[in-house]
Amino acid sequence: MPCNGFPHSTRPAPHGAVYRLVGKYLPDLIYGANDGIITTLAVVSGVTGAALSSKVILILGFANLVADGFSMGASNVLSRRSDVQSSAIPTLAAAASHGFATFLGFIIAGLIPLLAYLLPWFDGDRFAAATTLALVTLFTVGAGRAFFTGRGWLVSGLEMLLVGALAAGVAYGVGALGAALVG
Repeated sequence: MPCNGFPHSTRPAPHGAVYRLVGKYLPDLIYGANDGIITTLAVVSGVTGAALSSKVILILGFANLVADGFSMGASNVLSRRSDVQSSAIPTLAAAASHGFATFLGFIIAGLIPLLAYLLPWFDGDRFAAATTLALVTLFTVGAGRAFFTGRGWLVSGLEMLLVGALAAGVAYGVGALGAALVG
């Protein structure tokens, strides 16, 4: 029988309400955090690639945080309420709690790249600071999954890091191409 309720887990299940609560919402939190970091970093990268101002980064970054975070949370609610393979469709309240976890993960983690533009002690290359903050956070969140899944922390961290780095690179390139095309 798998430990922790997760297949292939190799560690004994820690006890406690916080562990069970986080474990229950872990997929939602990871999904939200991953997308929050990646899309915010993509916005920062695209605006930087287009050589636009830090003011534009903050405006688009916060617009992305709120709108995309809400959209992801609401989509999670609708997805859970549309699961036709489940024997019982969750109540609206149960689905909403998972949607809120997605939204919360998105907002909290998605704010990380913007800290380089918000906090005064990030002098110099704010884009490099934002990228570093985002990539370290992606790796940390990914590695943190191992505590609940029993998978290796290094592979788990590198999975999220690689996806985020690729998305940021694509966004930077699209921003630079867009700026070149519109002059």
